[in-house]
Amino acid sequence: MPKRYWWVIISYLIMQFSVFLMAPLLYWLLPISVGQASTYWSITSFILGLIVVILLLRPDMKMTRSLEAPPVSVAVAWSIIGVFMAYAAQFIAAILEMAIFGIQPGSENTQDIMGIARATPLFILIPAIIAPVLEEIIFRKIIFGQLYTRTNFFIAALISAFIFGIIHGEPQHILIYGSMGLVFAFLYVKTKRILVPIFVHAAMNTIVVLLQYNLTPEDIERMERQLQEMQTILFGI
Repeated sequence: MPKRYWWVIISYLIMQFSVFLMAPLLYWLLPISVGQASTYWSITSFILGLIVVILLLRPDMKMTRSLEAPPVSVAVAWSIIGVFMAYAAQFIAAILEMAIFGIQPGSENTQDIMGIARATPLFILIPAIIAPVLEEIIFRKIIFGQLYTRTNFFIAALISAFIFGIIHGEPQHILIYGSMGLVFAFLYVKTKRILVPIFVHAAMNTIVVLLQYNLTPEDIERMERQLQEMQTILFGI
């Protein structure tokens, strides 16, 4: 694996875990709460992380122009189709999680993010745009891409998706992350453009953020109950 890819991964890990060091420092230096310190540093670190990763991957941007990728119109079409594919895969995975493992719908990670976003709207930039860009570069371009050259599609996609789920702190939803990872990896291989899974990932996250931004906990609970009822109908449980 090229040395710059290792530096990208290291930068991503520093970005993710620097909050444990820098948030207390901000809290000590500024007249803000602990929660505000964590939020402000997260926004700062993700922006800095994105800049560093883009600078590290400048050689890849030059090489991308020489790849035999399909026309832009085809990439745009797959970007639109991919959103529906990813949502369908996520829905089926959620149904299977409930039917096979009894895992209840809903994501604590998503609810935590939305709680922060409601308190600090600028934070929406992270789940809607910055995180999808970084995550697709890390988990699809680098991890999946390197494994794909040594194994096959499914092994590479599942391993990268498993790590993706672990990083998000929700291993119980590995089926959901795995299904999304398969779709994103398929789009990457199909179009030979990392921008396509980035767009699909960002579109999904943005839609979820916008839909949940004004939802109350009661609304979310009602939607989860409806999903459970649908699972009962489909599997006859």
